Amino acid sequence: MSGMRTVRGTRDLLPEDSRRLRLVEERAWEAARRCGYGEFSTPIFEFTDVFSRTLGDTSDVVTKEMYTFEDRGGDSLTLRPENTAGIVRAFLSNKLAQQLPLRVFYRGPMFRYERPQKGRLRQFHQVGVELLGVADPLADVEVIALAADVLASLRLGSEPVLEINTLGDGASRTAYRERLVGYLEQRRDRLSVDSLARLERNPLRVLDSKDEADREVVADAPALADSLTDEARRFFDAVLNGLAGAGISWRVNPRLVRGLDYYCHTTFEFVSDALGAQGTVLAGGRYDGLVEQMGGAPTPGVGWAAGVERLMMLAGEDAAAPRPIAMIALGEAQGGAALGLARQLRAAGHVVELAFGSSLGKQLKWANKANARLAVIVGSNELERSVAAVRDLDAGEQEEVPLALLGERLARSA
Repeated sequence: MSGMRTVRGTRDLLPEDSRRLRLVEERAWEAARRCGYGEFSTPIFEFTDVFSRTLGDTSDVVTKEMYTFEDRGGDSLTLRPENTAGIVRAFLSNKLAQQLPLRVFYRGPMFRYERPQKGRLRQFHQVGVELLGVADPLADVEVIALAADVLASLRLGSEPVLEINTLGDGASRTAYRERLVGYLEQRRDRLSVDSLARLERNPLRVLDSKDEADREVVADAPALADSLTDEARRFFDAVLNGLAGAGISWRVNPRLVRGLDYYCHTTFEFVSDALGAQGTVLAGGRYDGLVEQMGGAPTPGVGWAAGVERLMMLAGEDAAAPRPIAMIALGEAQGGAALGLARQLRAAGHVVELAFGSSLGKQLKWANKANARLAVIVGSNELERSVAAVRDLDAGEQEEVPLALLGERLARSA
């Protein structure tokens, strides 16, 4: 029965998976919070034109990957494939222009209908940041530095490499577009059907193509760097100098582009080969035209997003669950008192699991299966004397501890 298994490209997050996901999200949030970012939480679905207007009707996301449906009221809705557009929509809907500059952090599930592969799912999770209202290149440096701090906090097995490029300003891209179109027009017969469509409507998207034949064509295409205006070159130099001053290394990748019109200046990715072929673990860039494209006043913006599942696969092994304390009651009548004691210890910050079983032996067996580090044992005799037996399940040693000192004793073994 199809209903008894997960939909292709989705997965259940069992406790260990959830712990690792929360580790990534919380590390990212903590780094962003320390930089003055506040958290936005937008709906997981929006009106379809929030994405179709911003991502472009020739992008792969819009033409092939969006989960779009019509609701009972006849509105076209789409599960969010990314969240920058949703954040900007929220910025406009909530009339937050007076709060600029605005630093935003987000996290949550996204949805794309694409071929599932290692670290990529149809329902996946992202963390990301957006900095709205700052045109200074130092803003680009800030968000890149924040990304580097997030990745460092996860203690990834292989340190990702920052690749960076510039898309220049509008005049730079206009000049480059003419050169690129001239180059591609001479090679139309070698382009894919999708790239032929992109050539007519947004030729920079040809550079984003994943088609191998297209990749061979664009390998020798003109470089955008040769079309930069003096102002655009100064902006990029300022970003690189800022990164150097912040102690962040990089390599320029002239093929790193974003095909959408609202992107400009800085574009960047952190890439890693720890999962096999080199892959992107975090990507971002400057998008000064997006707010205006969505109906707002011209507002600069820069940000990034990272796939949580890929980061989970790369993160260090410190996401293991804390070893609990097992609370064992000797006799049915002592169950309520044991639970009350467990609640006191939990309020003090301990992880305490109530053991189940009809005998001490069965409860200790359960405690070992739960990987408990200690067992707190209470029976009628112990409760009459206001003590508990504390057993170290690793060493096999046991001692009696007054209930009034129990929290202090457990803290020493934390």
